[in-house]
This record gives sequence, structure tokens and C-alpha cells, in this order.
Amino acid sequence: MESFIEFYRPLSGEIGAMTGASDSLAHVHGGMLILFIARLLTRRSLATWTPFLFVLTAALAKEGADRIAHGAWRIPDATFDIINTIFWPFVLMVGLRWRRAHPQKE
Repeated sequence: MESFIEFYRPLSGEIGAMTGASDSLAHVHGGMLILFIARLLTRRSLATWTPFLFVLTAALAKEGADRIAHGAWRIPDATFDIINTIFWPFVLMVGLRWRRAHPQKE
């Protein structure tokens, strides 16, 4: 467990420092990146739940890792991080599902 904490804490901070992105923006981009990687790996449409569930799982796992690294839950921060990570993948999935259910008539 100690080796995980020694590895994770600096890595988490380094990603933000290397990209220059705020924590919130990193979560938004990370969620979209995971969504498209899941789409490619599973070959499932973005309109299905499968790619979105990869994003949700990754967001929850990341917050679990934060909990281990910090020694306690930081509920407001964790909630905001999860929302930032899953918001656009969820909106995209819902929009594509709606479009599939309501095809345009010409």
C-alpha cells in the first residue's frame, strides 16, 4: 500500500503540471478520452451504456485511489471530480440514444 501511495501522489500532481490544465479540465478531458478508448476497444456505439460505464468505473476508481492516497474521503472534491469526468460522456450518450430513437424524417 505504501508503494502505491508513493507512486500515486506525485503522479497525480505531475499530470496537471505537465499539461498546465486545471484539475477540473483534466477530469473533463480524461472522461472523454476514456469514453473513446472504450468505444474503440469494445466496438460498442457511444449510444450504448458500455463505453459510458467504462468512464464511470474509471472515475470511481480514481476517487478510490485518491481516498487511499489522502487517507480520508474528501466528499465535496470527489463528487465534483466524478461529475466533471462523467458529465459530457453522459450527455453524448443520451443525445445519441435520443437521436437513434427519433430518426429524422425527410
